[in-house]
Amino acid sequence: MKKQHPVVERSRERLAALGHIESRTQFGGYALAVEKVVFALISDDALYLRASEALREYAARQPMQPLVFRKRGASVSLDYYRVDDALWRDAGQLLALSAASLDTARQASQARERSSRLKDLPNLSLRMELLLHEAGVKTVRHLLELGAKQCWLRLRAINQHVGLKTLLALEGAIEGRHEAALPQAVRAELNAWYQETLKASTV
Repeated sequence: MKKQHPVVERSRERLAALGHIESRTQFGGYALAVEKVVFALISDDALYLRASEALREYAARQPMQPLVFRKRGASVSLDYYRVDDALWRDAGQLLALSAASLDTARQASQARERSSRLKDLPNLSLRMELLLHEAGVKTVRHLLELGAKQCWLRLRAINQHVGLKTLLALEGAIEGRHEAALPQAVRAELNAWYQETLKASTV
């Protein structure tokens, strides 16, 4: 069996009370999720928790380092904050803050799902909604479950003209933001996948 990343293993052990923690590679690191809801990221061997009200209150007393990506020489902060050694040692506090992050992520996911129409999501027009319906993606929940890449592949199967912009639009819709506001690391990862997918389809 392939050995898991040590910080993934450590996180699963410490946060087991949250439920079954799934991990997947994402943007050069890992995303941690419970029932497909992402509440933490691992980058450069450090665990980062999604911002929540409880996390902000804790950070006001004990400053936390945000997750930062570099974008053309500039720093772009994501709404995730680093778990330092002191917090790792405080098992109860770590679990409580992680639970708050998961709860906040769940609320955001549920809010997106309550958008009754795909066209109500950022970046998605009525035309895109109709294309997604044709591709078998008829609800916001299904879009979230499949993810941007799988939805794009379905669209590509029925329309060879969909390109990188559509992929970025789908990711933005899932994250609840305009595609132009996607972090550079996200855009770079999706662009690399897109280029590899095109290359594989021409072989």
